[in-house]
Amino acid sequence: MAKKRGKSVSFDAMVKFFMRHYDIPTKKDVAGLMTKIDRLETLIKSKSAPGKSKRSAKAAPKRKEFGPTSSLTASDMVMGIIKKSRQGADFAGIQAETGFGEKKLRNIIFRLNQMKKIKRKSRGVYIVS
Repeated sequence: MAKKRGKSVSFDAMVKFFMRHYDIPTKKDVAGLMTKIDRLETLIKSKSAPGKSKRSAKAAPKRKEFGPTSSLTASDMVMGIIKKSRQGADFAGIQAETGFGEKKLRNIIFRLNQMKKIKRKSRGVYIVS
């Protein structure tokens, strides 16, 4: 006796099943997200435009030669300080000049070391390579 075949599944039904099962967004989902993002962007622009933000009310850490309108990146600022020092710049000195927090400064130094722009002269002392 021949085996009975099950109900054949259409290709569209199979695609819909996989899209639901693996949470794949549809074109409609993406369009909805884009409208929400546009709405949020306009809301943010309208909120920040009229007055100063609350964040600027706090006293910013003092930076010596790198004014608040400087176009230098944080890595460029740290690199400049290390270049200025003759015997190498220590962590505390860099932190005092930039005003950066400990974690941010550690990440910057790690990145500069990985890019081989600086070397560790000794523990906590950095020189330009």
